[in-house]
Amino acid sequence: MRLTETYQTRILGGELTEDPAQRAALPLFDELCENLELPTPRKGLFKRFSAKTESIPGIYIWGGVGRGKSMLMDLFFDQVNEPRKKRVHFHAFMQDVHSGMHEARKTGVDDAIIPVAEKITSEVRLLCFDEMQITDITDAMIVGRLFEQLFAAGVVVVTTSNRPPDDLYKDGLNRALFIPFIDLIKERLIVHELASPTDYRQNRLSGEQTYFTPANATAKAHLTEIWSQFSGGLAEELILSVKGREVQIPQFRNGAARASFFDLCGKPLGPADYLALAEAIRVLILDDIPLLSRDNFNAAKRFVTLIDALYEAKVRLICSAADIPERLYLEGEGAFEFERTASRLREMQSDDWGDA
Repeated sequence: MRLTETYQTRILGGELTEDPAQRAALPLFDELCENLELPTPRKGLFKRFSAKTESIPGIYIWGGVGRGKSMLMDLFFDQVNEPRKKRVHFHAFMQDVHSGMHEARKTGVDDAIIPVAEKITSEVRLLCFDEMQITDITDAMIVGRLFEQLFAAGVVVVTTSNRPPDDLYKDGLNRALFIPFIDLIKERLIVHELASPTDYRQNRLSGEQTYFTPANATAKAHLTEIWSQFSGGLAEELILSVKGREVQIPQFRNGAARASFFDLCGKPLGPADYLALAEAIRVLILDDIPLLSRDNFNAAKRFVTLIDALYEAKVRLICSAADIPERLYLEGEGAFEFERTASRLREMQSDDWGDA
């Protein structure tokens, strides 16, 4: 069964809603499935690639948040008959690359990218990335040479992104050095825009409660149910590299993350960490926001900074808290300044939050 049939079956079963933009992307995945199951590449949709191209071209599917990009890629990944396959968030992949290069340098190699690429190509034929984005100068300088090695070894790449290739690392430092990677992406991947007018992620929460108080077992059950809708019962740890440090997010899937107040505000994190988190996710489910006071002043300050970062990035917040926003921080240094945070927490509960 190809992806087109699977998609239709799920529509008939009520699991998915018919979407012409999603359906238009299905032939790309169908043909890639067929190509991966053949000993040599076929032409068809990929005929514009030269005959001397030995590796199978992959897919770069981009579009707005919540349009179904990751859903289609996951359907493809689950269905394709290729045992040497890996599905990973792009941030996590780059973190592994940095770790691998660090270990390779210990051996005295001249080029640390080579052994990292060799390890990947020895283990994987199909790489599926969720949410490719480049915001770090170090990543920007690595990806071009790394992907050259991967493509040369026949690794097939499928990736989702919120932006077209030409907008990757836009306005980044020394971006001219990054342009060859953009050209490589457009040469080796089918670039397809998923231009659906519907944000299914946003619609999933339309009219639904997103702020639960008190933070008790009932609230946790509600958050767990919402999380299961976003994650599909699957999750991975997300590790963000920020100025040489690691920021760990316990659960992550398809642009949505889940963490506790302690995970994000009870540890020595700062503005750069929260900005990196806000760039990497579109939805945050945050458990157990406590009452704030002079007794947990540092955690309260971090919480204010976290909310500011999420607010500016238009990240959807779903949370449980000890009380309503206006009663979270009633006494102690910082209580007056918290009024702005309480107002933002209220605004972030509205149905249209994140549309802009």
